[in-house]
Amino acid sequence: MTKRLDLRVDFAFKSLFGTHGNESILAAFLNAALRFPDEKKIQTVQLLDPHFNKENQEDKRSILDVHAQLEDGSRVNIEIQLNNKHDMEKRTLYYWSKMYSSQMKEGMDYGELCKTITINIVNFRYLSHIHDYHSTFQLYEREQKLLLTDMLEIHFMELPKLLIKWRNREVDPREDQLVRWLLLLEASEDEEITQVLEEIAMQEDQVLKKAMDEWERVSQDPEVLLAYEARRKALLDEKSALKRAEKKGKEEAIKAMAIGMIQEGIANNVISKLTGLSIEEIEMLRHQ
Repeated sequence: MTKRLDLRVDFAFKSLFGTHGNESILAAFLNAALRFPDEKKIQTVQLLDPHFNKENQEDKRSILDVHAQLEDGSRVNIEIQLNNKHDMEKRTLYYWSKMYSSQMKEGMDYGELCKTITINIVNFRYLSHIHDYHSTFQLYEREQKLLLTDMLEIHFMELPKLLIKWRNREVDPREDQLVRWLLLLEASEDEEITQVLEEIAMQEDQVLKKAMDEWERVSQDPEVLLAYEARRKALLDEKSALKRAEKKGKEEAIKAMAIGMIQEGIANNVISKLTGLSIEEIEMLRHQ
């Protein structure tokens, strides 16, 4: 079998979920993600111009998001993130605001603005105080818990949390459609997941079968592979840069703590025990 693209890479995700001709795949994912009741299930979605915000370099990256409009006019933006840049809540609010305001045209009334939803699929643990893998945020009054408006809706889907539940057999893709779609993103690295999803696709889920067939097809397309590998390399480079920055930040914090202890007259051996710095490193800091 051909090695399939890693769908956690945003380029690959968009190739499957955000490409014209695959609207039924996106609709199935959104029905699962947004938990619409049967009478309100999405039948069709319209893929929109992804360049709805391009004012700076960060905005230009949004072309790899999936941006769509639902039948009732609601706008949805899906972003998948491999690396934790520690800015997701501000980032998603920014994209939400750009997408919401981009609806406004000259002479248009505010009442015509439609609900705007952002979905963040992240390949890292982000909301440490929340146990579930899928969290939904809206605007509520703090004391009474009253919903101000349903115009804003922000979702976080944390893949590592889902994988833990999958391995502990706490979730079942046969029973939960969102579980099956999110596990599809992990399938390139897990043969058991792939086998289970293939069985579901053959037995009961024609849209999932279409998605897996299309996934197989794009994974063999030379042009797609070329662009995918370039994007994957860029993401790996970004991950390395983030790790270097985090390491440097920790080192600087430890040195700052050691300098504070030196100024308080604490002995070298105590500073070394508390910070992990060697006696030689501490002496160098004393003479700076």
